[in-house]
Amino acid sequence: MRPVRRAERRAHADYTGGVYGSMLAASVVIGAGELGRFPRGELVLLLLLTGATFWIAHVHAQLFGARLAQQPPDRQVVLRACRDEWPIAKASVPPAVAVAVGPLLGLDLRGSLWLAVCVAVAGQVGWSVAAARRAHASKRLVVATASVNLLIGLLIISFKLVLTH
Repeated sequence: MRPVRRAERRAHADYTGGVYGSMLAASVVIGAGELGRFPRGELVLLLLLTGATFWIAHVHAQLFGARLAQQPPDRQVVLRACRDEWPIAKASVPPAVAVAVGPLLGLDLRGSLWLAVCVAVAGQVGWSVAAARRAHASKRLVVATASVNLLIGLLIISFKLVLTH
């Protein structure tokens, strides 16, 4: 079997994990509740660790779901599963950065949390558009998936509004 070139991997990339990871990050920010003495650092760490944990869980599901019944995974299969599921972990980075740089933008913790939620929702929409475009979807379908993901993101934001007021 010949090695798969990077361009071929990008052409066949599935970004649904990024959509899911962004949604997960927004949910973590909204559900963070009371944090300890270093809330900003704790939330950054919580976002990154949650993304990594869900990445591991998805890799595990990929490897030990249907594949294990057929044959034990080899090194290539493991690496492919790790790479394919990586957008889940990667999607937690922009909201974590938003929390971390909030003070540089003059934001208090509350403002940084809102920035992180907005960044996560923007990521969710962006990943869905990237997935649709990579699949050569029509412009109408790209707009539809962006709209649905924006509505889901707004639903998550509405949870924050309801829970904090």
